[in-house]
Amino acid sequence: MIYRTLPPAPTGVATATAAGLHCPPPAAGGRLLLQGGLVVDPKNGVEEPRDLALLGGVVHSCQPHIPTEPGDTVIDCRGLYVFPGLIDMHLHLGDLFEVSTDPFAHAAADGVTVAFSPGAGNTLLAPSLLGAEFDRGLPISAGVYAGAPALLATSLDDEELVSYFTGTLAREVALQKLSRNPIGVATGMQIIGIKDHMGHFILSDESAERIFSVTSRAGLLFMTHTQDPEHACRMAALSKGRPLYLGHASAAGCGTFGDGAADMKQVLDLLAQPNIDGELLASMMRQNRGCREGLRIDSRAQQLCYQALADGRVQVLASDGQGDATMKGFGDSRDNIPALFELCDLGVLPLSKAVALMTKNPAHILSARTGNPWFEQQLGHLGCGAAANVTVADRHTGRAIYTIVNGQLAAFESRPLRSGWGAGRLVCRFGSLPRTGVGDCSMGTVLP
Repeated sequence: MIYRTLPPAPTGVATATAAGLHCPPPAAGGRLLLQGGLVVDPKNGVEEPRDLALLGGVVHSCQPHIPTEPGDTVIDCRGLYVFPGLIDMHLHLGDLFEVSTDPFAHAAADGVTVAFSPGAGNTLLAPSLLGAEFDRGLPISAGVYAGAPALLATSLDDEELVSYFTGTLAREVALQKLSRNPIGVATGMQIIGIKDHMGHFILSDESAERIFSVTSRAGLLFMTHTQDPEHACRMAALSKGRPLYLGHASAAGCGTFGDGAADMKQVLDLLAQPNIDGELLASMMRQNRGCREGLRIDSRAQQLCYQALADGRVQVLASDGQGDATMKGFGDSRDNIPALFELCDLGVLPLSKAVALMTKNPAHILSARTGNPWFEQQLGHLGCGAAANVTVADRHTGRAIYTIVNGQLAAFESRPLRSGWGAGRLVCRFGSLPRTGVGDCSMGTVLP
């Protein structure tokens, strides 16, 4: 039998002939061009089919039609939704010993491009330990909180702590009163905030006052574990108008400490205060009310959360990581994209406002609370010059089809790509670092 038709010869694929191996030429290094997707960019008021061009790690152009050029890598996004890269404000990245879930890989597969890991047991060595991993290669950008005890345990007074976290404390003082580890001293200020956790420790009023004093003046977020409404109310009272962030506030609606609806209302009322920001867990906003391996929210409390989202009291959704056990988080990043679409389908929010919960809004809070405009300038939108972080989603499956981090493909069809390990950067209140140098310290010395 002879087949009547033959497929064309593939281009860009290695082959072998009698003359030897023929390797494809290296990638031209041109633009990454996403064509025909429905772009939803809340900050820039875009919700229409557009082409998106990425070049040099930033957004190059976002237009109804962008002509192709030689060297472009073209991705067909017709039928898909193109969002600014999702920002997950609360995603544990190894600090809960979640070794079975590979959180960096799963987060990339779920469309997360930037995440913040709020381990209450983290010390001021956490930025260097995480930075070493970025030097070796990670698929998403991330920042880290330090636990409140790490700050309180040093010999530095409050003024010295503020100086340290703003980068003005003399190194000699830090080595005498903060740590004897010179790498830790050099990198410890590269955190995003401080974490209070009433399940790990209960701060005295005096200790809480110190944390508020330092974080409010140093431009650090102060996140409190929100589950017991009595503790949340106590921390709100101690804030005295200074910034406070209620982590996974929807956990109060699960009824751990009382009636879920009454407890949820108490916490949501706190979020009406201008100095208090907070987040709800994406898993708990879905119609199944949460993960069975974590916590499930009371249905009445969920309705209260929907109302708080609709009236703008709550501006952020987060995941809490990939739980895998009740003690390892209350949600899962796999629910982030489905939750955004379901909030729209249920009529809680229009799609643009739902997407803003994990793009524009967290970037705004980060800039407002740190005093650093970099977050709003670089993250959470697809305007020209923004970091090339993009999440491409399929509404029918609720999955991330492409996750692009700093212009590199980090995941495809909800699976991480090994070639994308190295796309991520360390993020802190000062901005982001493509490298920290810590990961190379043990391998040799670069001579000047």
